[in-house]
Amino acid sequence: MNESEKALQKKRIMHFIMLIVLIILFFLFISPFLLVVINVFKTKADITSNPLALIGKHGFTVKNFPEAMRKMDFWKVFFNSLCITVFSTVLTIIFSAMAGFVIVRNKWIACTALFSLMIASMVIPFQVLMVPLVSVYGGIFGVLNHRLTLILLHVGFSVSMATFMFHGAIHTNIPLELEEAAFLDGCSRWQTFWKIVFPLLTPTIATVAIIDAMAFWNDYLLPSLVLQKKELYTIPIATQSFYGTYSTDIGLVMAALLLAMLPILILYVFLQRYIVKGVTSGAVKG
Repeated sequence: MNESEKALQKKRIMHFIMLIVLIILFFLFISPFLLVVINVFKTKADITSNPLALIGKHGFTVKNFPEAMRKMDFWKVFFNSLCITVFSTVLTIIFSAMAGFVIVRNKWIACTALFSLMIASMVIPFQVLMVPLVSVYGGIFGVLNHRLTLILLHVGFSVSMATFMFHGAIHTNIPLELEEAAFLDGCSRWQTFWKIVFPLLTPTIATVAIIDAMAFWNDYLLPSLVLQKKELYTIPIATQSFYGTYSTDIGLVMAALLLAMLPILILYVFLQRYIVKGVTSGAVKG
C-alpha cells in the first residue's frame, strides 16, 4: 500500500469517526424533543410508570391536547404570543437594519459612540435590570400589563445584537458602488436603503428573525414581570397552570410544550435556506 492509499484510508476512517460522533450528538440534542413527542400521547399514569416506552399500558390517547388547550385557554394565549412575537421581531429588524446602515455609511463620532454603547450593553445581564424595570415602569409610569409595553421592551433589549449583525452584513457584503449607482439613477437615501440595501439583507433578516422570534416566543421571565393580568398571558406563562402544589399533570405539560414548539419549528423550516445562505455569503470572493 503506497502513501496515497494510506492517506485516503486514513481520511475515510476519520470521516467515519466524525460521522458517528455527529450522529451521537444529534440524538443527544433531539432526545428531549423525542421524549415530548412520545409521552404526549400517553396518560399521566403511563408517563409516570415508564416514560421511555413508546406506547403506554393504557394505549394511545390524544386527550391531552384538547384538555391542555382548554385549561390554558390556548387560542387567547396563542394570539397574545403571536402578536407580541410578530410585532417585536418586525420592529427589531426594521430599526436595527436602519441603524446598521446609518452607522456603516456615516463616519460620524456619534455613530461610533452609539455603536460602542450598543456593543457594551450586550454584556449586561437582564437580571441586573429586573428590579429597576418593575419599579420604574410599574411604580412610576404605571405602564405594565400592556402588550405594547412588552413589545417595546423586547425591541429595546434585542436591537443591539441585531444592529451588530446588520452592521457586519452591510459592511462585508454590500458594496458602496451599488448605492452610488442608485444615487446616479435618482434614488434618494431612503429609496436606496429600501430598494437596494434592504432586499440584499434577506439572509441576515432571516437569521435575526429566527433568533429573535424564538427568544420572544419562549421568553418567560420578562412577560411574567410585565403581564400580570390573565387575559394577557403568553404561552410560557400559561403553561404554569399545569404545575400544581402537590401534583403535576405531565401529559398536559407535554401537550402544551408541543403546541408551543410547532410555530417556531414551522418558521425555521421556511427560513432555513436563507440562514444557510447567510452563513455562506461572503465566504468565496470572485
